[in-house]
Amino acid sequence: MSQYFELHPDNPQVRLLKQAAQILHSGGIAAVPTDSSYALVCHLDDKTAAERLRKIRQVDDKHHLTLLCRDLSELANYAKVDNRQFRLLKAATPGPFTFILEATKEVPRRLSHPSRRTIGLRVPEHKVLEALLAEFGQPLLATTLIPPGEDLPLNDAQEIRERFEKQLQLVIDAGACAMEPTTVIDLSGDEPEVVRRGQGDPAKLGLE
Repeated sequence: MSQYFELHPDNPQVRLLKQAAQILHSGGIAAVPTDSSYALVCHLDDKTAAERLRKIRQVDDKHHLTLLCRDLSELANYAKVDNRQFRLLKAATPGPFTFILEATKEVPRRLSHPSRRTIGLRVPEHKVLEALLAEFGQPLLATTLIPPGEDLPLNDAQEIRERFEKQLQLVIDAGACAMEPTTVIDLSGDEPEVVRRGQGDPAKLGLE
């Protein structure tokens, strides 16, 4: 049975944020609102939680999971970034963009793409999620909450609770969010490549 926390969208309650962080530190999986759609998140270093997260989404190890970071300084611990890439990241963060970058040794091999050694990273712009990341103290491992066999992500906390309460330990309700996933940009090659168009506008980065 999942816990259900209603957090104020602009001033999330510190007591509930602390409880949410504790659930995640204890190996729980949570559904959280973001600036694109709801996401499933868990502890980066918890192998069992990461496997359960993939199982809920029914995706294999070739599906990029994403690290949600508080800011670019945190992101630099997990990805190799040159000056050109950093300028793009700075222009797009925080915001609804996911960047695929070459992973550093800080990223457990089981979390990066098995053949490419890349990882998805993003800095979300959502007050509740930003506060949760600050309370948690490190990046969260995440994937868009798209139910198996469906195309659209979920954005209603009550529906998420009804459909996934036996598989999740926590659902955070801060009001509805967008129903469009992030724009994914691959920066691991010679030139930036828009892999998926979503909530973020690639033109903002000079990409079409």
